[in-house]
Amino acid sequence: MTPITIASLKQLAGEAPVVAAVHAQLQSRASRKTKADKPYLELAFADSTGHFSLKIWSDSPIYPQADALPEASVIRLEGKWTQNQYGIDSRELSFHQPDDRALDDFYAGDRATREKQDRDFAEIQRLCASIADPRLHGLCQRFLTQFGERFRRTAAAKRNHHARRGGLVEHVSQMMRCAAALAPVYPELNRDLLLAGVLFHDCGKLWENTYPEHGFAQILSLHGEMMGHIPLGIELVNKLWRELIDCPEATAWADLKPAAEDTRLHLLHLIGSHHGEHAFGSPVLPRTPEAFALHYIDNLDAKLEMLRDAYTQSQEIAPNIFERVFPLPTNLVRPLPGYVPPPAPQDEEASKGSVVPAAD
Repeated sequence: MTPITIASLKQLAGEAPVVAAVHAQLQSRASRKTKADKPYLELAFADSTGHFSLKIWSDSPIYPQADALPEASVIRLEGKWTQNQYGIDSRELSFHQPDDRALDDFYAGDRATREKQDRDFAEIQRLCASIADPRLHGLCQRFLTQFGERFRRTAAAKRNHHARRGGLVEHVSQMMRCAAALAPVYPELNRDLLLAGVLFHDCGKLWENTYPEHGFAQILSLHGEMMGHIPLGIELVNKLWRELIDCPEATAWADLKPAAEDTRLHLLHLIGSHHGEHAFGSPVLPRTPEAFALHYIDNLDAKLEMLRDAYTQSQEIAPNIFERVFPLPTNLVRPLPGYVPPPAPQDEEASKGSVVPAAD
């Protein structure tokens, strides 16, 4: 049985069981109990395309094996898979140890995902290179040079959207394209500031949602847990800014407008306000055009990614109606396809075919 990716499993699994194998890395394991005091394990697995959780009950024949799985181990899971609004489940589940070749293929990641993330990172580099303000341009280049590899293996979230290795690159690239498209439509937006704000808005997640050099299990860090990505992002930008201002070329920027300190402060405001509300973790609310734009661009890309995932996972419970997938608030409706114009009518004479006159 050829193993498939987690993303493919989510597309295939539904109410009817699907027999499949998947290679996945153990991301976390927790021992829990039901209200009836029945123990079970909750295992979280991940690969380059996504993640899922499984409950292993204490009376399952594989419970001892699941309880003994080494941390971050890569396992071949075989079973009959189903899926509902609460996620993936499996019957007749079995665990197997992949061979060395299978492990090499697993760590290399899904080719389509890897190629997409390469294109997205190149797009980020291109748009950063287009920033005219030398301070913001230099700051972006310094970040990509010092932290580019860590950036490329970081997720945009622990769950819900772009929650996979490299997901932050996908999220930032799409947001930067959106920002570059909106800037000419709204002339009051400072394009350079907005693009830099997109790059740095989630940079603290390099310590909150990152991955090791090899593997697909997110790393937990004290900095990420105790600070969160917004304070960490502000601290990182301040550090990079101090390094930038100490460079020899910075002496030529003394008389640039707007002033360097104002530019730094506006960029920090974008990081601090991008969640849009105090209740969602922002220490300050948006107060500038770029801050409002960044907040809505971020929310739009996250929501559309959730919708894409939901349509691949959700069950059709009535014609064109799909059951709700958390964290979306409602059932989904099948999207309206784009307009397809009818074929152009052919010329009546041409449709009859050409007639060759008889020779005299």
